[in-house]
Amino acid sequence: MADLEFFGHIVDNEEVESIDGKRFDVWNPWKREVWAQAAEGGEKDADRAITSARKAFDEGPWPRMGRVERAKMIHRLADLMEARADEIATLDSTNMAKPFEQAKHDVARSVWNFRFFADHQRDSVGEVYPMDSGHHSYSEFGPAGVVAAISPWNFPLMMASWKIAPAIAWGNTCIIKPSEDTPASVTYLGGLAAEAGFPPGVLNVLNGYGHPAGSAITGDDRVDRVTFTGSSTTGKAVMASAATHLAPVSLELGGKGANIVFADADIDNAVYWAVEAIFRNAGQICLAGSRLFVQDAIYDEFMKRFVDAAEALTIGDPFDPATNFSSLASKRHFDKVVSYVEGARDLGGTFHTGGIAEDGSWVVKPTIIDGLALDAAPYCEEIFGPVCVVNRFETEEEAVHLANDTRYGLNAMLFTENLSRAHRVASKLRAGTVWVNCFFIRDLRTPFGGVGDSGVGREGGNFSREFFTEPKAVVMQITS
Repeated sequence: MADLEFFGHIVDNEEVESIDGKRFDVWNPWKREVWAQAAEGGEKDADRAITSARKAFDEGPWPRMGRVERAKMIHRLADLMEARADEIATLDSTNMAKPFEQAKHDVARSVWNFRFFADHQRDSVGEVYPMDSGHHSYSEFGPAGVVAAISPWNFPLMMASWKIAPAIAWGNTCIIKPSEDTPASVTYLGGLAAEAGFPPGVLNVLNGYGHPAGSAITGDDRVDRVTFTGSSTTGKAVMASAATHLAPVSLELGGKGANIVFADADIDNAVYWAVEAIFRNAGQICLAGSRLFVQDAIYDEFMKRFVDAAEALTIGDPFDPATNFSSLASKRHFDKVVSYVEGARDLGGTFHTGGIAEDGSWVVKPTIIDGLALDAAPYCEEIFGPVCVVNRFETEEEAVHLANDTRYGLNAMLFTENLSRAHRVASKLRAGTVWVNCFFIRDLRTPFGGVGDSGVGREGGNFSREFFTEPKAVVMQITS
């Protein structure tokens, strides 16, 4: 075990073991072997991280630093990330079998998260409210305090950066707990923050499991904000934990995205994005277009092209440049996805392609199914894997009804060349984001989040400012 890599906690800019010395194994899912160990955080480790972050906020320079200076320091971190992009991408590819080129894309997106929020807070302004009473009022946005952030395993670095970047940009200190499945890149990021010159305690990394590590930071009354991305079930537990001390929460949870393809769509474009929406990252995307609705008039033609495109994907080693699809991120998750695939067969679904790999790997091949009832579990529940359930529709009204008939509401897509229909349907879809003739395109100024079981709150641009600050009204009497 001596030759395994080790990822500790990052506290006060130092990489440290757990107080009790506990570690847990970190797996390489493509090779199905342990490749590293990480410090297993307990309640005492959480207390140490919170104490550090609290002191850094209450006594340190970070929240008192000028906006321009803080932005420069965050850009310095982004510069280091760009310089080490291959190294960081290698960690995520090893840790969760993400194809290397996709992992590099995630690093670039993470860099952009830091650069965007560094500049956003630097350039942001409050509002002035004229008053007829002889007073002058204005708003200002000060940092909220200590932020507890919990990030998922499917985009280990990118989703962590989405939380860390606005939190620290607005002058908060942050404790990030990455998923126990993928601690590598986030721990590395914590080290880079120290190298960039961040004051101790501004960014602490706490490795470990949801309990006790995660619950310890969300339930501590020294924490002022809680942000979480993960399953809807865990999100409810996080919200309950934060409620014990009335900490505001931002939750980005599960999804069961609808993808609607109308008969007038550009079929080549729709097929391309349908493949990206469900098979990129082996379907391990909360935004996945896992429910596909195709209008009757083009159903057969679309399905043929869709199946052909899915079968053309190269499955293999994430470090092979030809690979665009690899194994699932863990044995536990593989077993979960397999249960849905087998369940779909038992429920009479028609498999057009895909299924479970027969070589003993943790691969579920790109899978396309139709013929399932609308109350079947593979149709209704978030699988979080490369499994697309397809249905026909006849009318626009039927498509909107089918798309909205879910307890989730994170995102939706629609493909049409009719501009009026695009606007009309987009406004009717119950989803936090609607993509028209595309997928996974982000403008960081826009709101991001979901409705129903897909989450609480919005982040991005001014929405992140509202969450990670304490907006304040100042009213001043003007003497005549």
